Amino acid sequence: MEITVVQGDVTEIETDVLVVNLFEGATAPGGSTGAVDSALFGLITQLISDGEITGEESESVLIHTPNSAYPDFKPSRVLVVGLGPEESFDLNGVRRVSASVIRKLRLSGARQAATVVHGANDANSAGSDGAGSGGGRLIDPAAGAQAVAEGSLLGSYRFDKYKTVDSKRRPDIEGLAVIAPNSSKLGAIEAGVEKGIVYSLAETLARDLVNEPANKLSPADLAAVAEQVARDSGIGCTVLEEAEVSELGMGAYIGVAQGSDRPLKFIHMSYEGDPSNEGNNLWLVGKGITFDSGGISLKRGAGMGKMKGDMGGGASVIAAMQAISHLKPKLNVHAVCAATDNMPGASAQRPGDVVTAMNGMTIEVDNTDAEGRLTLADAIGYALSKGAARVVDVATLTGAARVALGDGVSPVFGNDDELVGAVLEASKSVGESMWRLPLDPVTKRQNSSRIADLKNTGGMGGGATTAAHFISDFAGDTPWVHIDVAATSMLDRTRGWTPAGATGVPTRSLIELAMTLGG
Repeated sequence: MEITVVQGDVTEIETDVLVVNLFEGATAPGGSTGAVDSALFGLITQLISDGEITGEESESVLIHTPNSAYPDFKPSRVLVVGLGPEESFDLNGVRRVSASVIRKLRLSGARQAATVVHGANDANSAGSDGAGSGGGRLIDPAAGAQAVAEGSLLGSYRFDKYKTVDSKRRPDIEGLAVIAPNSSKLGAIEAGVEKGIVYSLAETLARDLVNEPANKLSPADLAAVAEQVARDSGIGCTVLEEAEVSELGMGAYIGVAQGSDRPLKFIHMSYEGDPSNEGNNLWLVGKGITFDSGGISLKRGAGMGKMKGDMGGGASVIAAMQAISHLKPKLNVHAVCAATDNMPGASAQRPGDVVTAMNGMTIEVDNTDAEGRLTLADAIGYALSKGAARVVDVATLTGAARVALGDGVSPVFGNDDELVGAVLEASKSVGESMWRLPLDPVTKRQNSSRIADLKNTGGMGGGATTAAHFISDFAGDTPWVHIDVAATSMLDRTRGWTPAGATGVPTRSLIELAMTLGG
């Protein structure tokens, strides 16, 4: 779907469907909705009075506006969408509403549509679009336009490349025009839409990678995607082979990889946004298990197919680099992904084995299904060896994350309040919910080993926390944040702008973080 920006009167835009809005409880439309209502001789007001339009969030009413009945009105149809209560409407509301609109338009058979920026102050009225209150919500036009683009693009996402027959599939909307009511807002809305497209395309890439079946996405395939992103973006990309990571001493990573017959690939992408200041850097470290059987500690068969997505962290950091290279923050950003399968082959490591990480620490492998943290240990060790000043790792790490916070919020851990705060603020800005959990000294003791420096599991209690403690030992004193997306990387049902399947979380949060730190 192509998204463009047009300036003009909403009643004069030629399109299949014009999208306007209404806050819940409004008795008369304002802004662009009011202008449309006037052109339709008070039809929207009448529908409000009849109770057919209430303004409840994502409620939509499609009105046909034939030229024979409304000769001075150019759009063929009008979709009035509810924004919900005005006092609680925010950018996430814009994203949710925009996603619901796109799905409604797809069902309507429309190919071209135009939309106002929901909740932004409208030049056609003293109030906000659809508010009819005289005050209205003051959503920044640029931020609102970005949210419209994100909600529309991410809400229209489908992964159906392997479907050969789908008689129920409705065609996608080909074009969406975002309306700037006057020239004073044109630049801001254009900038917001462009940013929303860049953020959305990156998150779409992450979704595509997570949704790919494991037989179609090996470590080599993931590395090839990273190399293609780098070529297209003009940034650096180095892929290390097993002999090279062995020479670097990455025994924890190699231990995970040795049970698979598909070669490991260690991916390092680099963007130089501040080349004269090497210390001004951010390292994004993503877990890259392209399929996780659990190894010798084999997982249950039920639901194992979802383990094709155990590289969701790696997908998000690779995809984030695509956007970061385009947006060009004044910050040196690196992405690292230690990609491999975790399989129970004849050479697989065993429970009870001891491996040595790149930093020299020894690890007792208590459970081979706690493999992601082993790969992250060496990936972080590599980042520190290259002078990492800040590290953010992303991993589909623990089922305990879902137990702790459900599947709507990603737990966050860290050793640096400033960096943790920046991550949380970035996630809030883009609508990817996160919540900080503590790293307490009592839980940390659960990782103690009798025969090595530490073991890779801490027992049943506090699983997300013991996993974070394990990783923290390899981050040391370097400012570090860990985001566990095990419960948020994939969903079983559509939620807001996220269809069922891969979510792409936390790609947009990582992009926003880089833009904030490099602003």
